[in-house]
Amino acid sequence: VAQQACPRAMAKNGLVICILVITLLLDQTTSHTSRLKARKHSKRRVRDKDGDLKTQIEKLWTEVNALKEIQALQTVCLRGTKVHKKCYLASEGLKHFHEANEDCISKGGILVIPRNSDEINALQDYGKKSLPGVNDFWLGINDMVTEGKFVDVNGIAISFLNWDRAQPNGGKRENCVLFSQSAQGKWSDEACRSSKRYICEFTIPQ
Repeated sequence: VAQQACPRAMAKNGLVICILVITLLLDQTTSHTSRLKARKHSKRRVRDKDGDLKTQIEKLWTEVNALKEIQALQTVCLRGTKVHKKCYLASEGLKHFHEANEDCISKGGILVIPRNSDEINALQDYGKKSLPGVNDFWLGINDMVTEGKFVDVNGIAISFLNWDRAQPNGGKRENCVLFSQSAQGKWSDEACRSSKRYICEFTIPQ
């Protein structure tokens, strides 16, 4: 463009005008290039801001859901009892082992699993208060997959066992575990289709 414009300018007013025309055209070209770069940078900034906003929204939702879980857990603990880093909540009806486990999961917990003698004692006390007159209730322990290998509801082997005398004795007919109040918290095996009371366990987040 500069080469086409310059001869015409020189024919009229000489070299000075030619230089001015070239300078003007160069300024316009530089200005156009700068505007294009500015638009690209602006679009990039908008994309970056959109990404940051989405990240912030996702973070907020995560925090809101965490607060909801904590509130739900606090409600459970208020209705039941808190023991160490867990809360226990007794059932209000009789259910088969699988139904009881599903009910606990739907509430955000699992069927109770005592992991040591302190939890055995705590369950005894809570069971007497919350399930008066109930002799036994389900624990979240079974050997349905492999006879004699007792695992929790997640399939992890149980390291702490508290069997009553001559227990377990049901063989393949009795694959689920009961907590016995009359036997001072000792355990016995039972047919999983039996209808029993139960206690749900909820882990308190750290």
